Amino acid sequence: MASLLTKPKALFLCSHSLSPRTLNTSTPSLNFTRISFTHHQKLAPFKPPSLVVAFSEKGLKRDVTTAAAATEGDYRRIMLSDVLVKKKEKVVWWEREWKAMDFGAVAVVLSMHLLSLLAPFQFNWRAVSVAFGLYIVTGLLGITLSFHRNLSHKAFKLPKWLEYLFAYCGAQALQGNPIDWVSTHRYHHQFCDSDRDPHSPLDGFWFSHMNWMFDTNTITQRCGEPNNVGDLEKQPFYQFLRTTYILHPVALAVALYAMGGFPFIVWGMGVRIVWVYHITWLVNSACHVWGKQAWNTGDLSKNNWWVAALAFGEGWHNNHHAFEFSARHGLEWWQLDMTWYVVRFLQAIGLATDVKLPSEAQKQRMALTSD
Repeated sequence: MASLLTKPKALFLCSHSLSPRTLNTSTPSLNFTRISFTHHQKLAPFKPPSLVVAFSEKGLKRDVTTAAAATEGDYRRIMLSDVLVKKKEKVVWWEREWKAMDFGAVAVVLSMHLLSLLAPFQFNWRAVSVAFGLYIVTGLLGITLSFHRNLSHKAFKLPKWLEYLFAYCGAQALQGNPIDWVSTHRYHHQFCDSDRDPHSPLDGFWFSHMNWMFDTNTITQRCGEPNNVGDLEKQPFYQFLRTTYILHPVALAVALYAMGGFPFIVWGMGVRIVWVYHITWLVNSACHVWGKQAWNTGDLSKNNWWVAALAFGEGWHNNHHAFEFSARHGLEWWQLDMTWYVVRFLQAIGLATDVKLPSEAQKQRMALTSD
């Protein structure tokens, strides 16, 4: 957001799918995307200034001259941002191949949104309180603490009984079982903002926000079958959750109806699930479009304060991409990070161990330098 108030220097980021076997034998097709930095900042490692950096898959970089960059006419700007993405031929939804999982994902997401529209007609404070409590339990403990920082990045360790409890909370967010969620997220970091990223704004804001979930063919073509979650697949508990996943939110819905009738369903399932959906998805979309970059990550990730406030600290996304292993995303004292506060509490009482944080040396290596 703040980057819109400055006159940025433009850096073009290119992405392409490139097999290591073809590095010396073929010329990749480049897709350029502009990242902006304020006039006080430059990327320290990349010289001379007449060159821009081209980025493909994680860890693969090479220099190209600015003459290689196409004109802005070949690009379109993501709304209210300084990010340009290469124009692509639009895919007509009804003409592409749809799988059963695509129809299922659309049905679940659409039904939750329709259910939430009944909220004004089913309002009572007990139902609202249940929705807020489940927002904390499924959003903070389930998604941000468990699925993301604990299972995806191993930023800390928990006793197995507590790890499994928090993971079960995440399954109640209706965002998928832990194995599939973690696999997609690890691929996102492996191929961040390249043509192989499962959900990059290179394919448009709405694709990165939610549309990617409705096209499993594309994800499989980009990333292959999930083969990056062997640590979870070998644990019977996570196998059980994958096999029985949909039964658990259904059981919660039955319990809520028994406790408070239809208002508890509308607020505790519809409103709460849609709310947690969008604050999670904003990390994928808004935090790669709006905000500031504090670290030299070579991708579009940005720190966004308002997403951080909604998503329990996940909005400090450039911090996270700089130090994926870190249990703390709000690295400055003023950067609100509710998930970190819970991890720190668990550490204080001896339940969270091996809590990882970036060292000063690591910060210096990733820092953007001033002119």
